[in-house]
Amino acid sequence: MSRIGKKPIAIPAGVEVNINGNEVTVKGPKGTLTNTFNADMAIAIEGTEIVVTRPTDKKEHRALHGLTRTLIANMVEGVSVGYKKELEINGVGFRAQKQGKDLVMNLGYSHQVIMPEIDGITIEVPNNTSIIISGTDKQKVGQFAAEVREKRPPEPYKGKGIKYVGEYIRRKEGKAAKGSKK
Repeated sequence: MSRIGKKPIAIPAGVEVNINGNEVTVKGPKGTLTNTFNADMAIAIEGTEIVVTRPTDKKEHRALHGLTRTLIANMVEGVSVGYKKELEINGVGFRAQKQGKDLVMNLGYSHQVIMPEIDGITIEVPNNTSIIISGTDKQKVGQFAAEVREKRPPEPYKGKGIKYVGEYIRRKEGKAAKGSKK
């Protein structure tokens, strides 16, 4: 039995859940999210909890059971609390700023890197070396943060680039000194 799949999802105060067949709509103080799930999974509201059940113990149903439950839990958390990813920029002359709805970054290229804010995502730049990406949809927030990081990933020699806050960069030594042959 799926340990994740059989855990019920608590519905916090201020969050409204509507289930229409295999389509789940979650409305909360931060926004509204809608997702359609596999028709085999049975999704029901029991009191103040959402319960996901599966019809059989087939491998496909076991995999979908935990996935469906986790996606619904992420939707509930997204509309009630929200998600955010924090990035930091390291490097001489590397900086970011917000111009209107665009994130403008100087990353050592001959041009500025401009990324427009997409719907459902909010970009904040508290100072010129940190970026905060927030929103209700966990997948969108993570994807956009990964796309920003991809513009200049951290390199292992000096650690220059864009990295997540708390991310560990494995550092390498530079070239070995000449004349060390025996």
